[in-house]
Amino acid sequence: MRVPCITLRSETEWVETLEDGWNILSGCNKGKIIRSIKSFSPKHPQHKHFGDGKTAKRIVRILVKES
Repeated sequence: MRVPCITLRSETEWVETLEDGWNILSGCNKGKIIRSIKSFSPKHPQHKHFGDGKTAKRIVRILVKES
């Protein structure tokens, strides 16, 4: 969704978002959370690792066609 993410955990299952540079891990450290909020700004386009957001429309179209 092209929204930078600051994950308040020390690990994540969504490693693609970390590798893409649109997510960072801050854990529970107050100072790191504040620094992340103030300075985090992805520098390159985000990849569509999880689709294009149009899956539900495609599913409905298939279901309507099949009924």
